[in-house]
Amino acid sequence: MRLRTRGSPLLARTVFSFVAALVFLIFTSSISAQSATDSESAAVSETSGESSEDLLKAAENPVADLFSIPIQNTTNFNIGPYRRTQNVVTLEPIIPLSLSENWMLVSRIIQPIIWQPYPDQRTGGVFGLGDMTPSFFIAPENPGSMIWGVGTATVIPVATSNVLGQGKLGLGPSAVLLAQPGQWTVGALVSNAWSIAGSGGRPPVNRMALEYFVSYNLRHEWYLTSSPTITADWRASPGNVWTLPIGGGIGKLVNFRDRVVDFSGAFYRNAKTPAVMPTWSMSLQATLLLPKQK
Repeated sequence: MRLRTRGSPLLARTVFSFVAALVFLIFTSSISAQSATDSESAAVSETSGESSEDLLKAAENPVADLFSIPIQNTTNFNIGPYRRTQNVVTLEPIIPLSLSENWMLVSRIIQPIIWQPYPDQRTGGVFGLGDMTPSFFIAPENPGSMIWGVGTATVIPVATSNVLGQGKLGLGPSAVLLAQPGQWTVGALVSNAWSIAGSGGRPPVNRMALEYFVSYNLRHEWYLTSSPTITADWRASPGNVWTLPIGGGIGKLVNFRDRVVDFSGAFYRNAKTPAVMPTWSMSLQATLLLPKQK
């Protein structure tokens, strides 16, 4: 699927996709909550054994034993000489699976829906799916003061246009390390993927992503956060290898009866970026948290 437009109605379409997904997330959460009686709702709270503080800590941990469904809308500004705007709606279910008494497998499956403007034109662009990037981490069920996980990062070329994906199957290692002393969460998640198969007409890929995250939890389930993703395209020409964003934002846990949704927003400025890439971005995210009942 490759759609073109002279203006930016498809930018509105990606924003609508985010809003629709967000409404669906909250609606289904509310329906499931309303289907339970008050006594059942209390039972869920008791059996889950999770306080709001526990959930906030788990939500900030990429390899927590917590099923969650993040939906993120990222708007990237000032692309190319005509200062075009890109919009990306990302669905990222995080699924923990117990392997044994001591180990678990955490899957993070990222699927973007992209409005990509042509950077060298004043109008027009492409709307569709980007490449899927699932990651799988082996992590301890009961970590100590240092929380960690190791595994693989994969790129699956499902993009609906050559403009929206790399056209290559990618594979590489991935690791996460963090600590959560007191009200803080500090850590990093790094991966590097190399192309191993795919279209012979597309260039090979060797790309690194490093997400460092710092969060400080405030009162009443508010928190401050910074979680930019540094990327390096090792095959790019000199001066176009690194993207270095800086910035941060704020978030809050909101209760919908027996469901909790984590809302957050942030702004980032790219201190260094390749040519025709965005200079700054804004992200809005809603994450439905589904703790296991105990």
